[in-house]
Amino acid sequence: MKKKLAVIALCLSMAAASLTACGGGSQAPETQAAPAAQEQEKAPAPEGDGAAAGDVLEITEAIAEGPIILTSVGQSADVNVVQTLMKKCEIETDLNATMTADDLEGYKTLVLAIGGSSKGLGAAGVDENQELDRVKAVIAKAKEQGVTIISLHIGGSARRGTLSDKFVPDALQAADAAIIVSEGDADGLMKGIVTANSIPASFVENQVGAVEPLKILFGK
Repeated sequence: MKKKLAVIALCLSMAAASLTACGGGSQAPETQAAPAAQEQEKAPAPEGDGAAAGDVLEITEAIAEGPIILTSVGQSADVNVVQTLMKKCEIETDLNATMTADDLEGYKTLVLAIGGSSKGLGAAGVDENQELDRVKAVIAKAKEQGVTIISLHIGGSARRGTLSDKFVPDALQAADAAIIVSEGDADGLMKGIVTANSIPASFVENQVGAVEPLKILFGK
């Protein structure tokens, strides 16, 4: 009996030693957790918004001259504000809010006041698509004749939204220079357009801030 007990004790001792040498069951969770930690380290970092990352080219020199014609892009009252700003700069400008491509004859600079107004469109007797077609035709004629295009969005957030945003891309992409009230570009839409197209632009704090870049553009 003593021999049997001794044999059993010896076997138990050998089994315990074998488990210790293999690391035991307590190490398994750490071994399984290691790959997961490695996967977390390899996960790519989120990418930033590339559209807002470009540098805006500053307006630094005169590029425009008279005769000058000013028209609306969207039939908002902003076209009258732009005319007032031009007068403040002592820049003589003809205003024709609903001009056609044929009206561009004889002019060297086209100024576009961007901002949609459903009331203004109604007063002009056109819908937004007809207005956009008119603007596109005027821009095409200006490009054909080598007319300088200056685009302004000075209405701030009040001139953003579904209607106004429809007029922004064409009028800005065609510009040789642009002036934008920063408060109206919180989403970076207009900054993205001017940077992508290398258009010199001034982002100003308010409407009066447009005076200085206008003076630079027209050599005043």
